[in-house]
Amino acid sequence: MGQLDQKVAIITGADSGIGRAIALLLAEEGAAVVVNYAHAQQKAEEVRQAIEQKNGRCLVVQADVSQYQQVQNLVQQAVDHFGHLDIMVNNAGMEIHSPFLEVNEEQFDRVLGVNLKGVFFGAQAAARVMVKQHSGRIINISSVHEDIPMPQNVPYCCAKGGLRMLTRTICLELAPHNITVNNIAPGAVDTPIDADVKADPQKFSALLAEIPLHRMGQPEEVARLVLYLASDASAYVTGSTFTIDGGLSVNSGSL
Repeated sequence: MGQLDQKVAIITGADSGIGRAIALLLAEEGAAVVVNYAHAQQKAEEVRQAIEQKNGRCLVVQADVSQYQQVQNLVQQAVDHFGHLDIMVNNAGMEIHSPFLEVNEEQFDRVLGVNLKGVFFGAQAAARVMVKQHSGRIINISSVHEDIPMPQNVPYCCAKGGLRMLTRTICLELAPHNITVNNIAPGAVDTPIDADVKADPQKFSALLAEIPLHRMGQPEEVARLVLYLASDASAYVTGSTFTIDGGLSVNSGSL
């Protein structure tokens, strides 16, 4: 018996990195998993194959979460296929590094579209289903940069800061419907989004020096926190951000 038997979960951006680890773990714990991807179909299919090899249930759905109608279709396909929706993990994210004075409108819209607009309307579409069921879990993958400034990554920081307030506000509206809403804020995690830092010995050394545990996190470690928030063990937890960063935030003085 898994902790999530009979549950249905959507994970956005589940083709690689943290999203992939979440999809695999939730499936291992018994959930039927909807693996969402934007562009990397082959990687998403590899996640599906890994889940089905262990007799898990999986549906792969392409959707760019920055596009309103595509988010609606993602949730609708999940419900049409599996009959209900219990867990929404808004994980898809992206960064465009640029000095503040050089950020253009297209870059700003793209980053906010994926990291904030996509979460807003993903959570809304999921909540509309969950309200009818009078139960549900919404889990947003934020970042330590909802608190810690990061020069040359301003749109991303704006989006993650917005995500923190989104979580804290909608948890109040959804609590009467037995729906919890929480954030997970990872620090440096060993995923493709941080590959450029890892590949630069000087940057990598400087990063590790800022982390008290002196290592990057692993996607599976974030996934285990998602599992807790998706399970019955966290029934009394809502409106919170769970920081998982090896002590980085404390070391920077932001917590």
